[in-house]
Amino acid sequence: MSAFMRWVRRNLVVLAGLLTLGFLILPNVIVMVFSFNNPKGKFNYAWQEFSTDAWTDPCGVADMCGSLSLSLQIALWSTIGATVLGTMIAFALARYRFRARGAVNSLIFLPMAMPEVVMAASLLTLFLNMGAQLGFWTILIAHIMFCLSFVVTAVKARVMSMDPRLEEAARDLYAGPVQTFIRVTLPIAAPGIAAGALLAFALSFDDFIITNFNAGSTVTFPMFVWGSAQRGTPVQINVIGTAMFAVAVICVLAGILVGNRRKKHA
Repeated sequence: MSAFMRWVRRNLVVLAGLLTLGFLILPNVIVMVFSFNNPKGKFNYAWQEFSTDAWTDPCGVADMCGSLSLSLQIALWSTIGATVLGTMIAFALARYRFRARGAVNSLIFLPMAMPEVVMAASLLTLFLNMGAQLGFWTILIAHIMFCLSFVVTAVKARVMSMDPRLEEAARDLYAGPVQTFIRVTLPIAAPGIAAGALLAFALSFDDFIITNFNAGSTVTFPMFVWGSAQRGTPVQINVIGTAMFAVAVICVLAGILVGNRRKKHA
């Protein structure tokens, strides 16, 4: 066996991981490249020439920035609502014994396992029977319902891994229930809560199926992108996608740097 093949066998897992990572990042790279394209026709699917016009005027397409702002608002408020409710549910399921606890544990996973189109149709039926007007608030309620399970799962996993002796030590040192929660429990659970919140924000901002069923005449950014694809895809959509990808990468790198600094200080 040659030296090259021995090296491949030793690093097979690393190579597979890098190839998978490259496959996942490739669509984002294509979006980034085509954000600098200057298409001659309606569709931005073939490279024509380099241009920065779309970057200098990202809101040059009518109603695009309005739909983007609406999606960000809905994602922010649904993240807050789902994170607060999901955190309380996660603590209740992980820390307390009550009747139907097992049933609630099972039911909380239904929105994750259920096809989105089924949940979207069910929520639409509920809103229509209640006589609710479809729009911002119905989208917000639907997104909170959809994101809740993901937050509960993330926070519950963190809470169940916590060492209860740390909270007992705080109480032995005369810390009250509120002080123990703020200074001990919450900081330990914070990574799980943050993970659930980030996941909820991404799911809410990206959602199309549930939003399309319950939006009425309201147009969010994913719905705007879908509608634009029927008539022609503006370059500005790629600009917004590239900017969001860059922000996500910066947040991940910042989290890694903060974690490394904490490890060094520890």
